Amino acid sequence: MNEILQILSENARATPAEIAALLGRTEEDVAREIKELEDSGVIRKYITIIDWEKASEGYVYAVIELKVALQRSTGYDSVAERIARFSEVQSVRLISGDHDLSVTVRGKSMRDVAFFVAEKIAPLEGVQSTCTHFILKSYKEHGVILTDRTKPRRLVITA
Repeated sequence: MNEILQILSENARATPAEIAALLGRTEEDVAREIKELEDSGVIRKYITIIDWEKASEGYVYAVIELKVALQRSTGYDSVAERIARFSEVQSVRLISGDHDLSVTVRGKSMRDVAFFVAEKIAPLEGVQSTCTHFILKSYKEHGVILTDRTKPRRLVITA
């Protein structure tokens, strides 16, 4: 794997100077390669992983599994690309198993998510059925553990 990509995948805020120091390369060389990776679309976006629950923001997430009619010329791509355009949609993935697509949706309430699925996703041409699973708690996102570790408590033993 590209060493620069590995460093940026673990720390998107790493500067070209920091990466250059880690890799024993020049800052200019690293900055040029990062620019090439951005221009070619290998690096799509730099993100911040936020524990919304800890930030007291009331977002509700759901995973919606979809059965989709396979289109002769585009397969699942046309339906998946159309769903991906909705701002409420966080991810769209082609999956194996009983369903074809897995869609992660974010809303302000369970009602918002339910209406979004009923009014925007389910009526789309090619969507045969939906199955919504609300996410009750996230333990890990994008490889980052979101739970705070607490030190195990031990009882004081006295004689």
